[in-house]
Order: sequence, then C-alpha cells, then structure tokens
Amino acid sequence: MWGFILMALVLIGFTWYSQPSKEQLQAQHEADSVALVQQEQAKKAEQQRLAAAQAQAQAVLQDSTSALFEARHGQEQRITLQNKLVKVTINSHGGLIEEAELLNYKDQQKQNVRLLTADDAHMCLSLAGKQENIITDQLYFQPVQADEQHVTMRLPLGTGSLDIEYRLHPDAYMVDMLVRANGIGNLFSPSMQQLGIAWTDRARQLEKGFDFEQRYACIRYHREDGKTKNLSETSDQQKDIEEALDWVAFKNQFFSAVLIGQQRFTDAHFQSQLYKKGQGYLKNYEASMQTAFDPTGQQPTQLQLYVGPNDFHTLTAHNKLSLDKDKDLELEDLVYLGWPIVRWINRWFIIYLFDWLKGFGLHMGIVLLLLTLIVKALVYPATKKSYMASARMRVLKPKVDELNAKYPKQEDAMKKQQEMMQLYSQYGVSPMGGCLPMLIQMPIWIALFNFVPNAIELRGQSFLWADDLSAYDDVIRWGKDIWLIGDHLSIFCVLFCLMQIGNTWISMKQQQNAVMSPEQEQSMKMMRWMMYLMPLMFFFMFNTYSSGLNYYYFLSGLTSILIMWFLRKTTDDEKLLAQLEAYKARNANNPKKASGMAARLEALQKQAEEMQRMQRQQQQKK
Repeated sequence: MWGFILMALVLIGFTWYSQPSKEQLQAQHEADSVALVQQEQAKKAEQQRLAAAQAQAQAVLQDSTSALFEARHGQEQRITLQNKLVKVTINSHGGLIEEAELLNYKDQQKQNVRLLTADDAHMCLSLAGKQENIITDQLYFQPVQADEQHVTMRLPLGTGSLDIEYRLHPDAYMVDMLVRANGIGNLFSPSMQQLGIAWTDRARQLEKGFDFEQRYACIRYHREDGKTKNLSETSDQQKDIEEALDWVAFKNQFFSAVLIGQQRFTDAHFQSQLYKKGQGYLKNYEASMQTAFDPTGQQPTQLQLYVGPNDFHTLTAHNKLSLDKDKDLELEDLVYLGWPIVRWINRWFIIYLFDWLKGFGLHMGIVLLLLTLIVKALVYPATKKSYMASARMRVLKPKVDELNAKYPKQEDAMKKQQEMMQLYSQYGVSPMGGCLPMLIQMPIWIALFNFVPNAIELRGQSFLWADDLSAYDDVIRWGKDIWLIGDHLSIFCVLFCLMQIGNTWISMKQQQNAVMSPEQEQSMKMMRWMMYLMPLMFFFMFNTYSSGLNYYYFLSGLTSILIMWFLRKTTDDEKLLAQLEAYKARNANNPKKASGMAARLEALQKQAEEMQRMQRQQQQKK
C-alpha cells in the first residue's frame, strides 16, 4: 500500500514541478500571438499570389497574338473508341485518354472494370517553346477524322497544329498514340527535342481482399537492358531511374495500364504511396519522364497504351503489336512468376499444365485438384527416396543405440561419430539421403505460391463455400479488424493449417524412431516446438491470402499424408533390414574408402589423436 502511495506522491510532485511558471506562460502567450500574426500574413500573401496568377492567366487568355490563343478557348468533348474488349474515352480538354473500361471483366459491384477514370487518372504532355510552353491539360483539342476505332485530336497552334492520332487495335487492349508536329517548328528552339510526360493515377480497389490486392499492386517498368523492376509493394517509395525504359505500368493485382515508348523514356521519376484500408484505393501512382520529339514533324513520337488484364498469354500476344517490330516488349513480365528458377518452372511447366487442364472445360476447383495430384505424382519418386532413406535410418536404430551405450562420455563424441559414419558406410546408408530429394520439391512448392495468386482465371470463380478463389473465403466474418487476423476467418486457411499440424505430427512420429545421438535428441526437442508453431504462423500469414492458394496447400498436405501412410504400410522393416545386412555382407571383403562426412570425421579424429599424443609428450618432458 505504501508503495502505491509513494508512486502517487511522485506523480503529483512531478506534475507540479513540470507545470510552466507565470513567466513561461506569458512567453508562450506572446509566441502564440506572433504565430497567429504570421499565419494571417502568410494567408494574405497567398491570396495576393493567387489573385495575381488569376489576373495573369486572364491576361494570357485575352492575348490574341499568342499562338495558343485559339487552343485556350473551347468546350469539352468526349470521344469514345471501342472494340469487343475495351472502351476508351478521350477528352478534348487535354486531348488525352481519361477513361478505360474493360468490357469482359466485372468488379465487386458486378459493373465493368474501369481501369482508368476521369476522377482518378490524369496524363499531360508538355513541350518547351521559345515564348510559351505547351501544356496539354490547359488547352482544348479538336477531334478530326473520327470513327469507332480511330480519331485524331488536333491542337491549333497559330498556322500549324500539334496532332495526337489514336488508333485502337481490333480485338486487342492496345491503343496506338502518335504525337506529330505540323508546321510549328518556329515555336521551338533547334535544341528542343524532348516531349515531357506527366502521368498520375489512384489505383482503385477492385478485389475483395484489400491487403492481398495491395500487396500485388505497384509501379513496374521495363528497362532497355531487358530487366523488369518495380517500386516497393509494401511501402511508400520514390525513385529516379537512370536507365532508358521501354514501358511504365501502373499495376493492380489483375489489371494494368501500361504506357509504352517506342523511342524509350528517359529521366524518369516515379512515386508510389499507400492508401489505408477502407478508402477505396490501393495506392497513388505518379510518373514523370521524357521521350523524343521532332519539332519538324518528319518523325512522330510513337506511344502505345495497354489497358487490360494481367493475363500471361494475353500480354505475350500483345508483344506482337509493338510499333517497333524488332523490339520484344516482354509485357508478360507484369505477371510475377517468382525468382529465376521458380519463374522457369512456372513459365515452362505449371502454366502449360494449368492451360491443358483448363482446356477440358473443368471447374477451377477441379483444375487445382488435378494440378495438385499431377505435381505430387511427378515428385513421388523423390518423396519415396526421401522416405526410404529415413526408413533405413530407422531400422538401424538398435545398432546406433549400441554405439551410444559404448561411448557415453562427451570426450568420446568424435570416436562415436566416426564409428557411426563407418556403420552407415557399411550398410550403404547416408544420413543426408532424405534431404536432397525433399529440397528438389521446394522450387515447385514456391512456384505454385507465386502462380496461384496471379492466375486471373481464378478471379470470380466460386468453389464450395468460397465465392472467389482469387480472394479469401469469408463465410465466417465479424466486420471488425482484429490484430494479426483481420475481420474474417478463412476456412481453407484453417484446413491448410490443420493439415500442416497433421503432417508435422507424422514427421515427428517418424523422428521418434529415427537414429539420433543424445545431442541430436536435445536439439530435436526445440525443433519439434518450432514445427508445431509453424502452422500457427501460417494461419496469421495466409488468412488474408487467396482461397485458391490455401485450397491448393490443403490438398497438397492431404496428399502428402496419404502418400506417407501408403509408404509406411508397404514398407517391411524386417525385410529392409535384411537387405541392408545383405549389402554389408556383399561389401565385407571390399570395403569402400570413406568419403564425404565420414572422411572428414576420420581426418578430424586423426588430428585430435595427434594433438593428444603431442600433449602427452610435452607433459613427459616436463
């Protein structure tokens, strides 16, 4: 009780001691008054600056001698280009595409996916003139030569014009944009050969899972050396790019808007900022760059805009639509398939297997089931080899127990290990025999981890209780975020984690009968706890992941348990031990030279014995 009283007295005393004096209060009051005066002065100065800017803008508008006089006055018109896949809208105020609507994909409200919108996206071109700069979003273009898939937006500039010709490819998501000068070379200095591009967009949330979708949204760009990079997916970032670029993409999880520069982009600056959950947006994208421009009009600036799905085959097909036929755009890099070796597995195996199964017209849930079974069948030889290596170690356990009893002292650990390795060599058993086959399976496991969340074919596909295999299943939800869990419980994630616990239990059961030294037994106790904690960690990680991925991992775990059960039932320990004894008898008169770990242990043993001999000699001399 006295302790609590003392603490209360200390807090009261500290509060009294910390409160400001009268002089400090007066000084603070004077400082606040000065700050208020400064704020008022800054406010008036800003109002005066805005008024001056408005007056200047009005004067510019009224300057009939300006080459931009006609372009500064006009009315907004919206021109639509459309085919069976996409509809794009061009605003005469600015002359650029302001909206893109995908006609074969729906959002969460069952409306067509709007990849670019007038409220969120903005693009502006700029040219540095001798007297005046041409900034397109301040000017009005005039549509000419318009039809359903082609229009030329013309900006009148004195006796000439700046034209932007748009051509929407039939049955494609690609729009060609040719920017050409017509009789306006006198407006620019001879050294002016750059067109500035400023592009911004607020990436809207299109999928159910905000966290998962935001994780796969980013600014991605393709360098002239063939490498594709991106800004951080998980944090705010801004970056200056020194290399020339082929294209820049504002990427969502399943859709992208890609600006392609046939003369390549230079002096690029990118910025990406995250939105918080519940605002309806994922990230704010900003990009500025330069590309080549010919003021004489002999060579147009060739741009293209891809607005469509992140579908591997669709993107690969659109590479052929490049205005430069010698350039491979590698747009398929928008679909992230993992690190090089993992990407190779996805690119040349998983995608083709998935497409083959999909070609039968099966439901996506069945496709994932068959995909799991085929992958498990292909890695079955490695799985069996790993299991048999563990089984051989298991049947040799009594002999290893004899060695543990023979060398109970810690100082004999080296001799024990040496004889243990000799024992393994006699019976043709390798302690590491079960590890390598299991490691071979890991790239495939990781490959599916990258493939399934990026498979647009799973988007909107329901299966069992999951209404969308590309997002989490949330039959159980409570509408309020809980730390590490979120606002729902994914049933497929729970099943996957339970299956992991089952696999861990079976593995630990096998380890109980495995050959181990007392030191290894001690380390395995900690390993068992870690193995049982892993499914809990997986739950917190995967509860917001796609139900398709959790469903695949659940099937994979269930299949692994069934395979282990089958191998255990078909393995006769007595027969296996007899085979090992026969191997030992066959090689009794032709012993193999120790190699690998056994050879290293033998060398260490000899070194230890030599050091002990030298120590005894030194002691005898003393």
